Amino acid sequence: MTDWLEIHRGDAPLVVAFPHTGTDIPHAIEQRMISPWRSRLDADWWIDRLYAFVPDKGATTVRTTVSRSVIDVNRDPSGASLYPGQATTGLCPVTTFDGAPLYEEGREPDAGEIAERRATWFDPYHHAIQTELDRLRGGHGRVVLYDAHSIRSRVPRLFDGELPQFNIGTDGGRTCAVELREAVTRIAADSEYAHVVDGRFRGGWTTRHHGRPDTGQHAIQMELAMRGYMDEPDDPGAGNWPTPFDAERAAPLVRRLEPIIDACLAFARNL
Repeated sequence: MTDWLEIHRGDAPLVVAFPHTGTDIPHAIEQRMISPWRSRLDADWWIDRLYAFVPDKGATTVRTTVSRSVIDVNRDPSGASLYPGQATTGLCPVTTFDGAPLYEEGREPDAGEIAERRATWFDPYHHAIQTELDRLRGGHGRVVLYDAHSIRSRVPRLFDGELPQFNIGTDGGRTCAVELREAVTRIAADSEYAHVVDGRFRGGWTTRHHGRPDTGQHAIQMELAMRGYMDEPDDPGAGNWPTPFDAERAAPLVRRLEPIIDACLAFARNL
């Protein structure tokens, strides 16, 4: 563990990554931003709490406490869009998902600062993930990276209508074996929740970079609609967002997530 990178090591052949639960923003950066609340609006709120059962299954977790508004560790570091032709945010976002500016005019990060942030946070985060994958693959031969995300159910700038509860991403089957994708999809399809595979969120940089199924390293992204575990106001604002984590509300979703994690473990163990 560092002051911004939390790693819980297990011996099972599964790494669960939490790239967007952090809310830490260095003062030197935050003082240039328009609103502290707006700068944390798009966090994947409470996801690490939703998956609190994961360490008990022997999985390794990797979590950054740094806000995605400082550095988005799930974006292509080259700056290329992962979703060409669609609205998105960059490596060092300058707007929220809704398109509202994060920085005071003229105080956005320049190329030099973006490179510095990448070296400080992005590269070490992915080095830590790969280090854990290498450690586990050495003992098991096959390992799964599960990239855990969530987003508000309605973000008109990013997608039409209401997002399905389960959004499974494998970049069109390139980041993991079809057996793993089918196992996870089957559980989602058998649930009371809507699901989609490789839809609007088909996997970000993490799954695309670390998913190397031909080497025994498989990656899958799960983007959850937040309504499954917390209240979502129609008009999120500083006075009502984020709403608290609701364990009772989340319980039915957790009952579906546990077998999904079990399926990832069974696949990795070739059971």
